[in-house]
Amino acid sequence: MTLRGRLTAAFLAVAFGPILFGAVFVASTVTAVDRSRATERLAVAAAAARTSIDALCQQLRAAADAVALTTDHRSAATQVVGRGLAAAVQVTDVTGQIVVSTPNAPPAPWRDCGDHVRPAGPVAALAVRVELHDVSGAALGTVTAAQPVDPMLVARLAAVTGVAVTLLDGAAPTLTVAHSTESDGGAEAVLAAASALHEEGVTSTPDGRYLRRVGPTPGQPLPLVLSVPSDQPAGLYPVLIAVVLLAALLGVAVAWRLARVTTRPLVELAGAVDRVAAGDLTARVPVRSGDEIGRLAEAFNRMTRETGGYLAALASSRDQLRGHLAVLGDTLASTHDLQRILRVILHSALAATGARAGAVLLTEPGGMLVAQCTEGLDEYWAGTGTPPVPLGSSVVGAVAATGQPCRGRMEAAAPGEPRCGTYIAVPFAAPEAGRTADSRSGEEGAASARPLGVLALYDRLGGEEFDDDDLATLQTFAGHVAVAVDNVRVHEEAQRLSLTDPLTGLWNYRYLRESLRREVERANRFGRMVSVLVLDLDRFKKINDTYGHAAGDTVLAEFARRVRGEIREVDLAFRQGGEEFVVLLPETDARGATIVAERLGAATRNTPVTVLGHSGVQESIRFTVSIGIAVYPDHAETGLRVLEAADEALYAAKAAGRDTWRVAQDTSRITDPVDGGTGVRPAHAAPPTREMSVSAVTSSPVDGLPRAGPVDATGVCAERDESA
Repeated sequence: MTLRGRLTAAFLAVAFGPILFGAVFVASTVTAVDRSRATERLAVAAAAARTSIDALCQQLRAAADAVALTTDHRSAATQVVGRGLAAAVQVTDVTGQIVVSTPNAPPAPWRDCGDHVRPAGPVAALAVRVELHDVSGAALGTVTAAQPVDPMLVARLAAVTGVAVTLLDGAAPTLTVAHSTESDGGAEAVLAAASALHEEGVTSTPDGRYLRRVGPTPGQPLPLVLSVPSDQPAGLYPVLIAVVLLAALLGVAVAWRLARVTTRPLVELAGAVDRVAAGDLTARVPVRSGDEIGRLAEAFNRMTRETGGYLAALASSRDQLRGHLAVLGDTLASTHDLQRILRVILHSALAATGARAGAVLLTEPGGMLVAQCTEGLDEYWAGTGTPPVPLGSSVVGAVAATGQPCRGRMEAAAPGEPRCGTYIAVPFAAPEAGRTADSRSGEEGAASARPLGVLALYDRLGGEEFDDDDLATLQTFAGHVAVAVDNVRVHEEAQRLSLTDPLTGLWNYRYLRESLRREVERANRFGRMVSVLVLDLDRFKKINDTYGHAAGDTVLAEFARRVRGEIREVDLAFRQGGEEFVVLLPETDARGATIVAERLGAATRNTPVTVLGHSGVQESIRFTVSIGIAVYPDHAETGLRVLEAADEALYAAKAAGRDTWRVAQDTSRITDPVDGGTGVRPAHAAPPTREMSVSAVTSSPVDGLPRAGPVDATGVCAERDESA
């Protein structure tokens, strides 16, 4: 496709795309709003229909009860019918024989108000049956009050709900319309749509009506269909289609004219560029206007005039750049932002050698070279992205494996290499590795040291191959990369050591405060929970006094290992100090925290630790842990207060006899029914949190999950038998 065609297509895409998108958006929005309004109306109408039918059933029940409470059933039935409480009343004996019946009773079948199974046939009347007993409680029969289900009832429901109401008859798939306030054609469309609707959802008919099935449910035994007409404007889609087509025609005409005017000076500029590429720096482009293209022509003419001078100064600029590399190296070595360092070094290397593209690849665990910084490789790479390169594979892999620099021409694109004409690649190693190798076997030892990575450049400007000067320049840059990478890794290791406990390998108290603040902020932002567990080894001082501090350190390290084995990857474990530890459980409520607490308690008490005692003899130590649990936001509004609440719960666990856990007290309750409000909870009873009731025990059931005990009137779990 020519430039003119591409410009025309681009203009049409830019101009016509938003119009088409807007038309689709308007149509979909109008449809969505119309459906949403209809759904809301149908929901309100469904609630009104249920309420009306339920009220009718309650009226029938009251009428049947009134007849059942009297001894003169016939007179009472006549009065009930006369007052309009029911259309008919029947009294049957225990054998089912009708002993009293009011005249003009509706025909069978009568549908009981409590029946919520879809009827298989027509429904002639709604009925409520009440058992009839004598003074001794013996069954005498039943009293049934009925109200006919006729068009008048359906019309009253339509008036109450404000929508069209249709009463269905029969069972799927042979549904029919018993009564309806729809027109004849509308009732058929509603019936067809309702036949495919099994739940109380909302669907639409081809003529633009929305409908919803209601019932049968307890208290509303009638299978009804409610429908409302669509409020969508008529003729919306034809108008939108006409607007889009008219806009498309205008866009084509305007785009063709603009593309023709724009491409003429560009064709002239392309011809001049071809002459410059062939070596003719005297080529010039006529300046026809003062717009952007005219300024581009002036810039091109100025560029061709200055290019000759730039080519003469390029060689001297390269030598001058080498002289500044030492200062650049000192600056880069003092920075710990590795990506920024690599970008600066790579950009400087490209400028110094005149390469079009380049990459810095670092050696990762597993023997793979991964590109950490690239420039200009988007149009060179064979495929998408910069794939990892195995050591020994392709040019850069071989350079990393052998430690020898390499340069030359790329005859064919190899796996892991970009499509290029020429290349140059040099390895770089950590300064310590290089010095150690030199002290052992000189330059051969340095070459055999495993490098940190490879610095590679591709396609030198002008089409020339990279020479020895470029190789020396790139080796200097590679040395700076090695120093920078080594400094960054040393800095990261120092940072890690400053945030971890050296004995247990867990995070330390400094990182605990930062992590607690971060997790509480995340939980507050997304409306989640964070559970905090404070753990303290029981009678740890006795272990130190009996077996020595070395044995105590062994117990602490083993306990930390067991904690890591019982929590998820997203959970965080910290050593707060001494024998006290903290575990953060993001997105975990009190029940989940108690499950983790039970697992930690079982992992601690069930397996002893073998240590070397004072006498040098290995001894087996059994130890237990007490745990306090608090949940944000149930027990406190800040991270530090949640930690304090968990610490207070820990003291409660200690006071309860150790080797157990406690949930922080819910401050919304003043007294505790478990112990009569004394403030001291019996062993193995955990205060509830608002989201659940949890009973605290020192051992789990067979399935490993804690069970909630019986809950009294205040919502507090009753104490579980301690023998469990």
